[in-house]
Amino acid sequence: MTGTAGFAERRFRAQDGLSLYFRDYGPQDSADTPVLCLTGLARNSKDFAPFAARISTQGRRVLCLDYRGRGRSAYDPDPMNYQPPTYLNDIRHMLAALGLHKVIVAGSSLGGILGMAMGAAMPTAIAGLILNDVGPEIDTAGFARIQNYLKTDRPHRDWDDAVADLKTIFTNNSFTEEEWRDVADGTFVRRDDGLLHFDWDVNLYKPIEKSPGIPDLWPYFNSVRHVPILVLRGEKSDILVPDTVDRMVERHPSIRAVTVPGAGHIPTLKEPESVEAVDDFLGRIAEHRPGH
Repeated sequence: MTGTAGFAERRFRAQDGLSLYFRDYGPQDSADTPVLCLTGLARNSKDFAPFAARISTQGRRVLCLDYRGRGRSAYDPDPMNYQPPTYLNDIRHMLAALGLHKVIVAGSSLGGILGMAMGAAMPTAIAGLILNDVGPEIDTAGFARIQNYLKTDRPHRDWDDAVADLKTIFTNNSFTEEEWRDVADGTFVRRDDGLLHFDWDVNLYKPIEKSPGIPDLWPYFNSVRHVPILVLRGEKSDILVPDTVDRMVERHPSIRAVTVPGAGHIPTLKEPESVEAVDDFLGRIAEHRPGH
């Protein structure tokens, strides 16, 4: 374990022995329920760096996982393991290794789906759920866009080229130049050939290619009826549509929905609307925790 810029770099062994990496922010002995950050499909813990740094300065522990095959976690020799049931097992092992019995999940895209699935797979482990631009229905056009760029590496000579490439893919985002660079930093890594390559195993696409499509996610959403939910939707998102948010609000007894102006898929969590909503949400969970 080493310390870097306000977080500890840590590893644990998954059920099959694969070495998985996570960032550990904030005090490990905090009385507040820790936040577990789960990223999008091909993303890694860097995406949550500003969010985790901000929340941890409030005295709360924040954990940011690199799924297998992403970032600094080991790549799986069997690509067919790149599926949600495996990721859920990895999460379960991570919590067990840390001795954590309950977390608040902040999940972006795939991470939010895994957060919902935790309600079915490990219902006592989840104290609250932040769904960042994801819900129990995924717009097929947006999902197709994500799939198309996942499967073929796109090497670049420098960061300017990498950012320019990303701008052609994520056309519905209104990032600042600094934010585009942050997105690139979480997308590419420089390899031994001196070029910037995708920071994930392109083989993670193989199970998606063989799958019959997106399953019915409403049962997973229903499985988290027992916990409070905050759903953030990017105003220009092509993944989470307003109609889905409306139905989520109708079905859940304790949910708040916030639209982030100008954001696409996904909000950065640095927007004023996101910050206000997240802080309010975490505060309400703390107020209802036994002993408060």
